[in-house]
Amino acid sequence: MAGRSLLCLLSFLLLIQNPLAKVLFEERFDDGWEKRWVVSDWKKDENMSGQWIHTSGKWTGDPNDKGIQTSEDYRFFAISAEFPVFSNKDKTLVFQFSVKHEQKLDCGGGYMKLLSDDVDQKKFGGETPYSIMFGPDICGYSTKKVHAILSRNGTNHLIKKEVPCETDQLTHAYTFIIRPDATYSILIDNNEKQTGSLYSDWDILPPKKIKDPEAKKPEDWDDKEYIPDPEDKKPEGYDDIPKEIVDSEAQKPEDWDDEEDGEWKAPMIPNPEYKGPWKPKKIKNPNYQGKWKAPMIDNPDFKDDPEIYVYPNLKYVAIELWQVKSGTLFDNVLVCDDPEYAKKLVEETWGKQKDEAKAAEAEGSDDEKEDDADADADADDEEEEAKHDEL
Repeated sequence: MAGRSLLCLLSFLLLIQNPLAKVLFEERFDDGWEKRWVVSDWKKDENMSGQWIHTSGKWTGDPNDKGIQTSEDYRFFAISAEFPVFSNKDKTLVFQFSVKHEQKLDCGGGYMKLLSDDVDQKKFGGETPYSIMFGPDICGYSTKKVHAILSRNGTNHLIKKEVPCETDQLTHAYTFIIRPDATYSILIDNNEKQTGSLYSDWDILPPKKIKDPEAKKPEDWDDKEYIPDPEDKKPEGYDDIPKEIVDSEAQKPEDWDDEEDGEWKAPMIPNPEYKGPWKPKKIKNPNYQGKWKAPMIDNPDFKDDPEIYVYPNLKYVAIELWQVKSGTLFDNVLVCDDPEYAKKLVEETWGKQKDEAKAAEAEGSDDEKEDDADADADADDEEEEAKHDEL
C-alpha cells in the first residue's frame, strides 16, 4: 500500500507542476479498480471468456504496484472503463500504458483501444467499433510490431511504417501522441521510435498528389543507362572459335568392336575458349536522362480535412484480446493532453522499477531453469524405476 500511496502522491505532484495538463483517465489499478472497469460478457456463453487477475506479476520492481493480467490460456479477454467524453480538437492527445508479457509470448497482442460514443460495456468485444487501437503485437517470427490503427468513417487504417515492438518478458511503456498539426509520435520507454504525419503515414485521405494519368514518355527520352561501346571491335577470328572441341583425353574403350559398334570417335566437350556470340562491351550512356517518371499533379479527389486528427467523442479505454498463452499484464493506463506529464509518469514508474524488475526476472529465469532441470531429473528417475519394475 505504501508504494501505491507514493504513486498517488506522484500524480498529484505532476499535476501541480503542470496545472494546465488535463488528465482524462489514469489507472494504476489500486484498490477499487474493479468499480472503474467493466468486464465484458463477450464469449461467456461459449465458455471462452477469460478471467483477469489483479497482480504485480512474477517479477517486479515494486510488489505493491499491481496491474491486471490475463490468466487463462486459449481465451478471449475484454474489459473497459469509462471516462468523461472528450474531444481532442485543438489539443494534443496522449494514449499511454505499460504492458508485460510474462509468458514468453509466441502469438498474441498487448494493445489497447480508445472507444467513442456510447458502448454497452457488458457486450464489448472484437466486433465493437473503436477509434484508436495501439500497442504491441507478436506472432511468430514475422510479426513483432506496434499497431497504430486509426478509425475513420467505419474504416480502420493501419500505419504504413514499421514500428518494432519489445519482445522480452519485462514491462515496457508504450506512448502514442497525436498533435493538432496532424503530426504524431510513437514512444517505447520514453524513446521515440517513429514520428511523422497522419496525412502521409496512414491512408485516411486520398493522396494530395498523384501521377498525371495523361502524361506520356517523350519519344526521344533516352532511359538506357548503358549502351554498346561504338569503339569496341570484334577480335579477328572470333567467329572461327568452335563451340565444342574433341576431348583429347578420351580413349577408345578396350571392348570397342569397330565391326559391331562402328568407327569409334572421341566425344565432343565444351570449348573453354568459346565465349558465346560476340557483343561489344557496355559503357555509360552520355545521353542518359534517367528513368522516366510521370509528373505529379494535384489529385482532384483530394479534399483536405484539417480535423484529420480529431476524435470528438472519446469516452472509453478498453482491452480486447485473444490469447493462446496467457500472462500479459497491463498497468499505468493514461489518457491526457500533455506529453510531458506522460513522460514524467513513465520515469517515475517504469523508470524507477526497471532495474529491479530486470534483476528479478533474471533470478526467476535461473530458478525456472533449475525447476526444469529438476523436473527432467525426476522424469528420468521415474523412467528408471519403471524399467526396474519391468525387470
